[in-house]
Amino acid sequence: MDEKEIIIIAAIAIPVTLVIVVIVLFSVFARRKNRLLQQQEEAKKNFERELAESQIEIREETLRNISWELHDNIGQLMTLAKIQAQMAKDKPEMMAEVSETIGTGIDELRALSKLINPEALKSLSLKEAVSLEIDRFNRLKFIEAQLTINGTVVPIEANTQIILFRILQEFFSNTIKHSKASSLNVVLNYSEKELAITAEDDGVGFEKSDTFLGIGLKNMTTRAKLINSTLTINSAKNEGTALHLKYKFA
Repeated sequence: MDEKEIIIIAAIAIPVTLVIVVIVLFSVFARRKNRLLQQQEEAKKNFERELAESQIEIREETLRNISWELHDNIGQLMTLAKIQAQMAKDKPEMMAEVSETIGTGIDELRALSKLINPEALKSLSLKEAVSLEIDRFNRLKFIEAQLTINGTVVPIEANTQIILFRILQEFFSNTIKHSKASSLNVVLNYSEKELAITAEDDGVGFEKSDTFLGIGLKNMTTRAKLINSTLTINSAKNEGTALHLKYKFA
């Protein structure tokens, strides 16, 4: 093969090779782009699914709360008011106590009404929503609960707030139902870049081998990942349980 033929072959081969390289690179890029779009679409679907489930669970928890309060708190107040009213027939001076008991019942109904609207959380800040839960625990004497707010409160997008609140609500539910704790301390620590949430109880704790909390803990972890948060839950037998969550602001 003479030099001319080599030059001709090279002149043909180089452009063809470049075209092939471009096609391959474009194909790789297209596949990666499609894969990224699929991942984004899947992430969006997962978020929407978890959001819907969180909203349903919040409503269910709210209905349980309303049932407990109507029976254990407001129902007892109205029963007491009825007894006091019957006694006041013979002791008119007791009417002041009747009025006070009924007034307390009305105040409790007003507090409860904030939870009845299933869309109420969207109009509340995370601070207000958590505060309502803490107030309810103390009012019904489920547990001695305390909420501390540090820093300047930063508004959070409504759907993200629902996920955050549901994670905390799940932790609270586990504390009330399983921990046998006497106290619950919650801290919302706001900084310029993130919200750090801590929730701690002094209950019996649990070990990794315990399975009765598995689904709840898995849901909390999954939901934290959906909003790009880091979540850790530390616990040991007879040493209480602590939740640590960090949510970075966009």
